[in-house]
Amino acid sequence: MTNNFEYEELHLTEFRKEISAWLQANKPKDPGFLLPQTFLEIGSEEVLDFLREWQFKVWSAGYLGMAWPTEYGGGGLPVAYQQIADEEMKRLRVPILFNVIGLGWAGPLIINIGSDYEKNVYLKNILSAEDIWCQGFSEPNYGSDLGSIQTQARKEGDEYIINGNKIWTTLGNFAKYMILLARTEDKTKRRYDGLSFFLAPMNVDGITTKPIQKLTGEYGFTETFFDDARIPASSLMGEEGWGWRIAMLTLQYERGAESGAAGGPAMTPIYMDDLISMARKVMRENQPLIKDAITRDELVKLMIEEKAILLGEKRTNITKLCSDYPRSLSLSHKLRSSEFFRRMRQYAISLQGAKGGLYVGDKEAIDDGFWQRAYLNNFGITIGGGTSQIQANIVAEHVLGLPKD
Repeated sequence: MTNNFEYEELHLTEFRKEISAWLQANKPKDPGFLLPQTFLEIGSEEVLDFLREWQFKVWSAGYLGMAWPTEYGGGGLPVAYQQIADEEMKRLRVPILFNVIGLGWAGPLIINIGSDYEKNVYLKNILSAEDIWCQGFSEPNYGSDLGSIQTQARKEGDEYIINGNKIWTTLGNFAKYMILLARTEDKTKRRYDGLSFFLAPMNVDGITTKPIQKLTGEYGFTETFFDDARIPASSLMGEEGWGWRIAMLTLQYERGAESGAAGGPAMTPIYMDDLISMARKVMRENQPLIKDAITRDELVKLMIEEKAILLGEKRTNITKLCSDYPRSLSLSHKLRSSEFFRRMRQYAISLQGAKGGLYVGDKEAIDDGFWQRAYLNNFGITIGGGTSQIQANIVAEHVLGLPKD
């Protein structure tokens, strides 16, 4: 007789086979154009339509939002099923699930603290990719200093009138909704006072977006302008003045410190196996780089660090293994992982010698400039959700207990 644990393990093993078979049978063919490595790169309708169709297909098959409530389009299953589905999507290198701000930030936030109305209106369409979401936090003159934002929201009857602008709005020109942080009162005793949080529609008069070209060449970001834009008063989440605390909770989802994301890879997985594969192909002094002793030593160091990060992710979900510093792994994960992958990708380029300066489209570029593109894309990860410097401060203050000064 098997106990419940053994039964569950057996069922999960069978599920892994199921999702693997489905992904292999349904993985999209090469569309003939460059697919994004991250959700920060979607700059054309062509790419958007392709990824939208893929996300809908994954959700329709039951492999997205598996742990979300069934009444809102989810599967109502233990989170272990979604974790396995995500692992298999990464392993088999299927296209990313692009609606990350909805799937990973707005969605979990609404499930956690949203009203029944908000859950009914927003959640299912996030999963199906019918509704795309963007984020309106950072502003041109204030960067990551959310306490100093100036975008104003003034209530008038059953509407709020929004004036101001936001920067680095990923998917801003495609989004139907924005999680928006705006000031409903003047600053009083604390600079965080008077901020409010909105689930704001984007398709209203007075909201315009301007695409921003990135180092990678595409237009995955926009600047967003609000000029007497009127949004329904029902867009307010919680109460006026709750904006700071709701924004901080949202950032916990964005940084991976809180669980609840619907699932799916937001970025193409690029691991040490890929770097080792490249080192086998690149030649130096008539032999593959992989045979060079110094290169091998550096690769092993990076492999050890990568393994520690990946195991740390698993350890985060096992409470008894985190009892010494309960939130140290979750709060430090973004800093550790984003900086590691930046260094790893930079090292990959350095191994290419003079060809490291070539980019996508150059016939002489190694792997068609894959590593150069990956390195440039990684800057969005070390900056978005709070820069590495901010993440270091979070670890210092909230894990190590160091003073702010």
